[in-house]
Amino acid sequence: MITTVTTVTTVTTVAALGLTAAISIALVVTLMVFLIARELASAGLSRFSSRIARFTSVGILPLSIAFAAMVAIKIAEVL
Repeated sequence: MITTVTTVTTVTTVAALGLTAAISIALVVTLMVFLIARELASAGLSRFSSRIARFTSVGILPLSIAFAAMVAIKIAEVL
C-alpha cells in the first residue's frame, strides 16, 4: 500500500514538473514574441503599426510579472 502511494506521488510530481516546464517555455516564447512585435511595430510610421505596438504593450506587463515570479521561484529552489 505504501509503495503504491509513493509511486503515485512520484509520478504526479514528475508530471507537474513537466507541465511547469512547458508553461515556463510558453511564457518566455510569448514574451519574446510580444517584445519583438512591439519593437518592429513601433519602427513603422502607419496607424496600423502604432495600433499593433499598443496592442502588444498590453500583454507585456503581465507576462513580465509572470516571468519575474518564475525566476524568483527558480532562485528559491536553488537556495
